Amino acid sequence: MRRTMARNTMSDKQRRILDYIRDFIDARGFPPSVRDIQEALQISSTSVVDYNLKALEERNQIRRGRGISRAIELVDDPKRNGIISIPMAQSPIAAGQPIPILDQVLSSESVEQLDIAGAVLGRYTSHLRDLYALRVKGQSMIEDFINDGDIVIIYSQNTAEVGQTVVAYLRDENEATLKRYYPEANGKVRLQPANVTMEPIITDAENLEIRGRVVSVLRHLA
Repeated sequence: MRRTMARNTMSDKQRRILDYIRDFIDARGFPPSVRDIQEALQISSTSVVDYNLKALEERNQIRRGRGISRAIELVDDPKRNGIISIPMAQSPIAAGQPIPILDQVLSSESVEQLDIAGAVLGRYTSHLRDLYALRVKGQSMIEDFINDGDIVIIYSQNTAEVGQTVVAYLRDENEATLKRYYPEANGKVRLQPANVTMEPIITDAENLEIRGRVVSVLRHLA
């Protein structure tokens, strides 16, 4: 009842901002900046956005971290905003090592758990049973801002759409890699690195096993 009354006291602009924040987090896994909101909703200035965000705070619809560009949390979705634990593979993803699939991670004698804010996962908080984490080793995806030591959140699946970043296992080579997926003609697949110094991997589709898709990246800052 309290939440319904709070929403009824919001202006149309505040409702639009709140809906935009929710949609943005669901789509990208992190909250928008004030500038994102201003440009997407064609609001006259960032100060007007800030005024309405303060009004949403007063109505207990959002929380904001002071001095941080994207620190907006939705009060009405504790699963999205709270701390969530997902299983993490013990070995990193790197050439020459088989990548464990989700079932193998879960069946490990000592499963490590990664604690992560629900806001990072966005809409994938509804698919927690299909998520696991891998630590990246190497520089092949640096132009996609995935660097050595980063942690990638994987949605377990065995198919992918063109251009998606996947966890790929090459059966004949017994090698694992993280690359963008591009099916080619004549039953071939191109696994494209995001590093201009590296060549793509061309392989037979039958040689490729997709073990998941990257849905979020946690940066490692040295």
